[in-house]
Amino acid sequence: MAGPRILVIEDNREIRLSAHFVLEDFGFQVETLENPALAKPWLQQQSADLILLDMNYERDTTSGEEGLEFLRWLKQQGMDIPLVAMTAWTNTQLVVKAMQLGAGDFIEKPWNNQRLHQVLQQQLQLQQLARGNRALQQRLEQEQPELVWRSDAMNRLMEQLTAVAASEASVLLTGENGTGKSHLARWVHSQSARAAQPFIAVNMGAIPESLFESEMFGHKKGAFTDARENRIGRFELAQCGSLFLDEIACIPFAQQSKLLRVLESGEFEMLGSSQTLRADVRLLSATNGDFTQLIKESQFRQDLYYRLNTLEFRVPALRERQEDIAVLANYFMRKHGQRYRKPELILSGCAQKLLTTYSWPGNIRELSHVMERAVLLARSSVLTSVEFNIPSSSDVPDANYLLPMMTLDDAEQQLIRQALIQANNNKQQAADLLGITKSSLYRRLEKYGFINPDDH
Repeated sequence: MAGPRILVIEDNREIRLSAHFVLEDFGFQVETLENPALAKPWLQQQSADLILLDMNYERDTTSGEEGLEFLRWLKQQGMDIPLVAMTAWTNTQLVVKAMQLGAGDFIEKPWNNQRLHQVLQQQLQLQQLARGNRALQQRLEQEQPELVWRSDAMNRLMEQLTAVAASEASVLLTGENGTGKSHLARWVHSQSARAAQPFIAVNMGAIPESLFESEMFGHKKGAFTDARENRIGRFELAQCGSLFLDEIACIPFAQQSKLLRVLESGEFEMLGSSQTLRADVRLLSATNGDFTQLIKESQFRQDLYYRLNTLEFRVPALRERQEDIAVLANYFMRKHGQRYRKPELILSGCAQKLLTTYSWPGNIRELSHVMERAVLLARSSVLTSVEFNIPSSSDVPDANYLLPMMTLDDAEQQLIRQALIQANNNKQQAADLLGITKSSLYRRLEKYGFINPDDH
């Protein structure tokens, strides 16, 4: 695999050759140019991982002005390339100016080969770290909580969370699956004094019991058969920040005492280590479980529950905050519309009515998936009820309601008529509503004499 590409800008031919041989021996790809004037068009056509820049050329041999001018140009172009400046003259003022204009380091000629290699490697590593940090920041920006509401129920909850977000108290969020508990936990972290520190989320239901201690507290190399390298646990990753334990009720009973010990003492040890570490984290947790029943059945420790629920808040189900459904639907429509390059979509009145009368057993998560599907299937800029594969309130019978007895053929004919009416006689949409293909629908229409065989 080819190494990083270094561009050497140096007017002395012998020094260019020397740099070329030395850097190639260190595994770098090397390009050499004799002055900044040649480097500018070269950089506009090609790329380099690092620039090694001589500061003095034809104008004079001491001021470094030509090198400084090139640094200014590089900055104006917005080129994110690490640069190491070099000169045969020791000039503190020039070093300061070069650093202010973006040079990462400085080296004197004649250089020590090992020192040159060390400086270049350090700048390349710093650049890699900076790019990684920017990528992480972009991911964090994209993961902003989807908090959209207007209902009284959510207003009350958000007022309560706002009042406690800045505290260090443990927060337990309860409620059905898909109600947005993880987004609320992230929001609480973002409003706390720990906002600039890590937010580490762990799905406790996804951790095998045998790996619980390794995942939560980390392990040393050789601590067990498959421990081939050191691993940092979630408590250490969340140090000085917030640790969010989702599906907290899923922790195996045998492991709950180990979590309780950390929460009570703030201390833990990595597997395979006798060194005691201290945990400085704020604990946030969530569950859809019934702790009263779990404790009664000896599946969850009562003392651990008390540690978790210093402040407990129930997140309302979507059916309990009906005023939020249309707002969230429009939010998800815009979000998925941008993703699938359909930004001009509009939600029709009939679609809004259908969405607001549905019970949403999967809550916000289900609504997001339904809106994504509707966006993907949209054939025009207006989303109508046809695009949503959910039953309307009139289609959902009362639990005590019995369908009148009829033959299967009669029932099928009635369903076909209903589908055609709802789809405004559009055969494809009617077939979609019935969950059959268009050709299957036509066969049934022929069978029952709704159309002639030659009509399609």
